[in-house]
Amino acid sequence: MNTWIAIAATVLGCYAVKLAGLLVPAGVLERPLVRRLAALLPVALLAALTAQQTFADGHTLVLDARAAGLGAAAVALVLRAPFLVVVGAAVLVTAGVRAIAG
Repeated sequence: MNTWIAIAATVLGCYAVKLAGLLVPAGVLERPLVRRLAALLPVALLAALTAQQTFADGHTLVLDARAAGLGAAAVALVLRAPFLVVVGAAVLVTAGVRAIAG
């Protein structure tokens, strides 16, 4: 029964957030600060998610093959490689480091 209460609370919460977004006046959304924030917020959230998935294992901080793959992707991005090359470099380096490390 507690699961259904959690599901219902989540549904109501999602609906409330969606409704709040629809009720914001258009004039507020046209402000330069709001536009800049809306453009930068997804990038910041994706960076935080990437860092958390790369350097965390539960409640501990780790430095393993994922960090090497992220570094390879960063180098590929600096060199302005296409997106598929960036992903491929990250995958190959991560797999290579894991294979070498055992």
